[in-house]
Amino acid sequence: MHLAYPAVLAVLLFCTGLYGVLARRNAILVLMSVELMLNAVNLNLVAFDVWLRDTLHAGQALTLFTIAIAAAEIGIGLAIVLMVYRNRGTSDIDKLRDNAEAPGADGGARGTDETAGTDEKAGPDEKAEAAA
Repeated sequence: MHLAYPAVLAVLLFCTGLYGVLARRNAILVLMSVELMLNAVNLNLVAFDVWLRDTLHAGQALTLFTIAIAAAEIGIGLAIVLMVYRNRGTSDIDKLRDNAEAPGADGGARGTDETAGTDEKAGPDEKAEAAA
């Protein structure tokens, strides 16, 4: 078997995964695209291991490690995506980026305006909160 066939297939898989990472907005589809890219790497490792006739089968051993790391990555990635979906109600990456909290919006001390309670720029809700 020629090395060109699995190499071309791996390039197509990797390019499809790269397109998915760059173009998709859903976090789960981005994780699936990363898995496609890792599978393209696995295909290259096994193809070059067979082509070089390595007696230690280092390419196949590295493929097993890559599969184990990919399984751990997808488990942690899905857990993070599910928690974000539960908290924010969406897994759209653009909306998550837009909903990011501004620095200092976590309720911590923002300066002397919060402790004074009589800020000119503060709305009625913030003045009532500061007075209470």
